[in-house]
Amino acid sequence: MPGLLVLMGSGETSPTMVEVHRAAARRLRPGARAVLLDTPYAFQENAADISARARRYFARSVGLDVEVAPGVAGADWVFSGPGSPTYALDRWTHSGVAGDLRARVRARSGVTVLASAAACTAGLATVPVYEIYKVGAEPCWREGIDLLEPLGLHAVLIPHFDNAEGGTHDTRYCYLGERRLSRMERELPPGTAVLGVDEHTALVVDLETEAVEVAGRGGVTVRLPGSVTVLPAGTRTGLAELRRLAEGGAGTPVPAPPPAVRQAGVTLEETMSAAERAFAAAVAAPDLAAAARAVLELEAEIVSWAADTEEDAGGVDQARELMRLLIARLGEQAATAGVHTVMGPLLALRGELRAQGRYEVADALREALLEGGVLVEDTPDGPRWSVVPPPRPR
Repeated sequence: MPGLLVLMGSGETSPTMVEVHRAAARRLRPGARAVLLDTPYAFQENAADISARARRYFARSVGLDVEVAPGVAGADWVFSGPGSPTYALDRWTHSGVAGDLRARVRARSGVTVLASAAACTAGLATVPVYEIYKVGAEPCWREGIDLLEPLGLHAVLIPHFDNAEGGTHDTRYCYLGERRLSRMERELPPGTAVLGVDEHTALVVDLETEAVEVAGRGGVTVRLPGSVTVLPAGTRTGLAELRRLAEGGAGTPVPAPPPAVRQAGVTLEETMSAAERAFAAAVAAPDLAAAARAVLELEAEIVSWAADTEEDAGGVDQARELMRLLIARLGEQAATAGVHTVMGPLLALRGELRAQGRYEVADALREALLEGGVLVEDTPDGPRWSVVPPPRPR
């Protein structure tokens, strides 16, 4: 089976990376064995839940039946993602998994997908993210498993390269920031490049043809002292070109893809903002049916993002809070608009939600209508509604 190496900056179990996973899975033969290495997060109390969510994601979105296994022997497809790079390093080194992963790349066989913390281990050195950013350890490197060496790349790999969570402080470069990364670069062996993979972005290397593609939302940065080259999403080049860039050569200019390609994929935060805008425009129209559709589209995105195993996936909870707020506003609008005009479409919408098993949203819609002074009751003959005094504030 032709080999493939996929290195993701983040978003490995989010909707933004679905097409990348599907393209990789299409290389697999029927009955291929797919393995999830849970090592990077195995120390966490919720490790079983993370694995379960990841398995559901790959089953539903990618069509892969994935098993959790301690090693990669006999696996056609291997995936590993979030957690602690150093925790994974220690265990992979002692168990022999590190050598097995290198052997896969050297033999140019199998599909190997490493993301976030696991991707951080792929170079000749690794950023100990937890120790530096969360514990306050002095900036330093740990030896990596160096999957890039068989490809002729003398480099370290840094995921989350464009991270902006810090707001008022610099969390780019996997939470290191410019000051710490610049200091750490001086400690690398001469001629070592930094390969930075942005969030919701993948560096895809065909190990047979040596074709290289940057997929997703952001870009891949090749950084050397005094030299920075960015390969935007949509870039298609070759491994020889990537080597030249990593060695400090100017290489062949890579044309930027059209904006539509560079912006592939939408984050949950962007989806929330779009839902708010669509809801506000519908209410201003007024078009309560369109407002209801905006809420339903948001709810569908929440379901898609619920499988995200990233530690910062708490955005799903924020999205649910926004959904409840919009539903409450929808109930208020229904109460102040011509009730007879809007109740037919709203009851039909609630019926569709119940038929689809989306009871949480259907119940939230009924509660929002009650807050606005409309009581919906389910009867053997179907739902009926009546205007009642709104409940008193608690």
